[in-house]
Amino acid sequence: IEVAAAVERSPRRAILIESVSKNCGVIVVENINQAVELANQYGPEHLCLSVSDPWRWLPAVRNAGGVFLGENSAEAIGDYLSGPSHVMPTGGSARFSSPVSVQDFVKITSVFAHDARALELLGPATIALAEVEGLVSHAEAVRLRRRAEPED
Repeated sequence: IEVAAAVERSPRRAILIESVSKNCGVIVVENINQAVELANQYGPEHLCLSVSDPWRWLPAVRNAGGVFLGENSAEAIGDYLSGPSHVMPTGGSARFSSPVSVQDFVKITSVFAHDARALELLGPATIALAEVEGLVSHAEAVRLRRRAEPED
C-alpha cells in the first residue's frame, strides 16, 4: 500500500510504474536470520538494516555493496554526502565484487551508520541533491526519517 501511495505522489510516476511492475517484489521471511541469509544469497547493491540493533547483524552480512545501519542511515545520504563517491555493484554482483574504489581487486562492504544528529545535519543537503538529480523518492525517504518520532 505504501509503495503504491509513494508512486502516486511522485513526479516520476510513469518511470516508477514501469520499474515497479517489472522489477519489484516482496519476500516475507520468518525471522531476521532468514532475511540476512537471503540478502547474502542475493548480493544487494544496498542493504538497509532497519532493525533495533543493526550493529548486531552487521557481522552476518557477507554480500552487499553498502550496508545502511538503522533508520537514520538513509541510502540517499550515503549516495550523496556521508561516504566516498562510489559506483555500487548492481544485479547481485555484490556476491563477488565491491563498490568501485582504489581497492578494486579487494572485496569490501561500505557501512553507513547515522545518528539522529547526522540525519538532521546531512538531511537538507541530501534532499536538495536528490531533487536536483530528479530522484524525488530519495528526497522523500530522508524527509520521512526526519519527521519520524524517535524510538524509546
